[in-house]
Amino acid sequence: MKLRKSPQTTLVLAEFLQCEQEWRYGYDISRNTGLKSGTLYPILMRLAEHHMLETSWEATETGRPPRHMYKLTNDGLRYAREQVSAASVQSAGQPAFGGVTA
Repeated sequence: MKLRKSPQTTLVLAEFLQCEQEWRYGYDISRNTGLKSGTLYPILMRLAEHHMLETSWEATETGRPPRHMYKLTNDGLRYAREQVSAASVQSAGQPAFGGVTA
């Protein structure tokens, strides 16, 4: 299965690069990227299936449900750096509004 490259996936990868070695909660990623859960969680699942993310369940106190946490793997870190770098170069080289002039 090939990993789909979308602006939303690049946004998620860029968010992980903010704290490369730390575990992240889906809710925090959603809040920081503005992506809704229906967009974010399929991206997280695809990244995990491709071994770009390590996943873990956080043990919580009694009465609270466990929370899923995510962290970039070494391969994921390399991939994230490549994709975010390529996206920033690509967007920097394109004129605003498709080069439309007045």
